[in-house]
Amino acid sequence: MSDTSWHKRLIGGFKKTSERLTENLTGLVTKSKLDAAALDDIEEALIVSDLGPAMAARIRDRLGDARYERGIDEDGIRAVLADEIENALGPVAKPLEVEAFPRPQVILVVGVNGSGKTTTIAKLANLFLEQDYGVMLAAGDTFRAAAIGQLKVWAERLGVPIVSGPEGGDAAGIVFDAVKEATAKGIDVLIVDTAGRLQNKSELMDELAKIRRVLGRINPASPHDVVLVLDATTGQNALSQIEVFKEVAGVTGLVMTKLDGTARGGVLVAAADRFGLPVHAIGVGEKIEDLRPFDAKELAQIIAGNAA
Repeated sequence: MSDTSWHKRLIGGFKKTSERLTENLTGLVTKSKLDAAALDDIEEALIVSDLGPAMAARIRDRLGDARYERGIDEDGIRAVLADEIENALGPVAKPLEVEAFPRPQVILVVGVNGSGKTTTIAKLANLFLEQDYGVMLAAGDTFRAAAIGQLKVWAERLGVPIVSGPEGGDAAGIVFDAVKEATAKGIDVLIVDTAGRLQNKSELMDELAKIRRVLGRINPASPHDVVLVLDATTGQNALSQIEVFKEVAGVTGLVMTKLDGTARGGVLVAAADRFGLPVHAIGVGEKIEDLRPFDAKELAQIIAGNAA
């Protein structure tokens, strides 16, 4: 995909987020003087736009600076907004790098059911294939037959091998077999689907801990990445999912999906600002190529409504 095509997809994906921000700020930045009441209104507008209270407070402080006491127009507030968003996203915009030696690099993918986890695994696999890496999938979500079946379909479409077992099978055993097979075949990246049920947190924690123990016996550095898939349409609920999965799975990075067609894209900024975890890629569409790493400056301008 060309940079121009991806830029257009980003603008489309974050259109509603940008429009929501603009709508919430309309009429708040035309005052002749930015007094405390006006700053309070702006801060509240940013919070309800899902940017999070910490980010909103920082922008309020910037606007409370003496240089803005005579007032600020809409372009001015967008410039401040874009700058602060870039400051939040810049340190976390980190693509997944294949660096493991010996191979394979093992990536555990976690997330609640319905977050788009299985499809995201396929999109991540496609990203690695584009970089000429050998990829294998492991169907470690044995709790749902549908998840196993869906991952098999994606493996076939992508032309990559998959290791799977029966519904209700031992996930750790499947992962063990997958690592052995990936090692024998000289595979670069092994992407492992995992169960996404949070109804019984301790059960999920036990299962993931078992997978990690098995991996650790094969290679102490494994898993090399634990990636949490988040559904942007859930808004602030995505932040609580990060808290839980950090505790349960030891999350090392994030992928945010379903940013297209939602007004909740500000939660990406809130997540980056609050947790500082690497955000490896974002999804702005249904197609296999619609998941990509992002440029913080470009995305900040788009969210703030400054992009053409």
